[in-house]
Amino acid sequence: MNIHEYVAKKIFRVSNIKIPESYLASSPEEAAEKTKLIGKPVAVKSQVLSGGRGKAGGILFADTPDEAAQRTKELFTKTIKDEKVTQVLIEEKVENKISEYYLSIILDRDAKKPLIMASMAGGMDIEQVAKESPEKIVKQYVEPLEEFMPYQARNIAFKMGVDTNEVSAVGNFIWKLYQAFNDYDATVAEINPLIKTPDGFIAADAKMAIDDDAFFRHKKLKQFDLEHEDDSDDLAYIKLDGNIAVIGNGAGLTLTGMDLIQYYGEKPATFLDVGGGASEEVITRALRLVLKNPKVKVIFLNVLGGITRADDVANAVVNVTKEHESDIPVVIRLTGTNEEEGQKILTEHNIPFETSMERAAQIAVAKLHGE
Repeated sequence: MNIHEYVAKKIFRVSNIKIPESYLASSPEEAAEKTKLIGKPVAVKSQVLSGGRGKAGGILFADTPDEAAQRTKELFTKTIKDEKVTQVLIEEKVENKISEYYLSIILDRDAKKPLIMASMAGGMDIEQVAKESPEKIVKQYVEPLEEFMPYQARNIAFKMGVDTNEVSAVGNFIWKLYQAFNDYDATVAEINPLIKTPDGFIAADAKMAIDDDAFFRHKKLKQFDLEHEDDSDDLAYIKLDGNIAVIGNGAGLTLTGMDLIQYYGEKPATFLDVGGGASEEVITRALRLVLKNPKVKVIFLNVLGGITRADDVANAVVNVTKEHESDIPVVIRLTGTNEEEGQKILTEHNIPFETSMERAAQIAVAKLHGE
């Protein structure tokens, strides 16, 4: 699961990683209120999961609450790499920046070990640094069955080339970042940039991805707002060029639905296979996921219940319909296990459905054309 910056920073805060004062805002008015609370110039940062938001104009600055509200309005008109901006992080602007460093930990699945990467060349162009000057990035594997010690983190800071009197401070950030990575079963934990100021170092940005399969042993994750996070990692999800999202329970069924959409003259916006035994929770996540995609104008949910139960599918549709005030129509083909119960649930909530896959695909195409 990829998580937004504001959630990653909540994890950083409880992990004693120094971050700027920041607050989430979902409206220009709320942005102004949070700026008043901070009482200093702020960065207004779009909360999207795509990388490169800085270069895409997703981070703006404001000196006053009114200016923060205006910047928020501007960001809410933006779509960054297919993600519409609906929330911003109002964050104290880091002043008097001296330099920027890069710290990252990833799970290297080939090596079966965490890999720490660190560089004094931090900031938006770290990808270019990695491509053109890879020698500027220090890399070190961590043995997963051994404790990662503070002195090992300081050794990495030393290899980076930081000033001798800063090795301890930078090493402390590396060590704490690894603790957060390890404590939450992350697959990615990143600070870019770690900013050096006259008052010390501070993590100006935060990025994390957490292994979905580890959630069961992390009750403390419930304290963080994960409702809006990207939980697509364990779903077979591919974004495509069309406007009709196709969701199916099984790869063959999903592909057949996509073929029918194309047969009737349109293109699919997604391939999303929830699996043959998808639960109500998984169907709910799948619907939420495609609703985030700005290209999606119609959803075609193609379910043939086997292990998947039709009543679970119906409950998921009802729940998502209630929580999302969306004008995106959902066309449902629903047959199979518990189909009578599922169809009854949909009927009670005035949600139409079809039992014919071909008919449902035709309707989805017609809905796209406003018919």
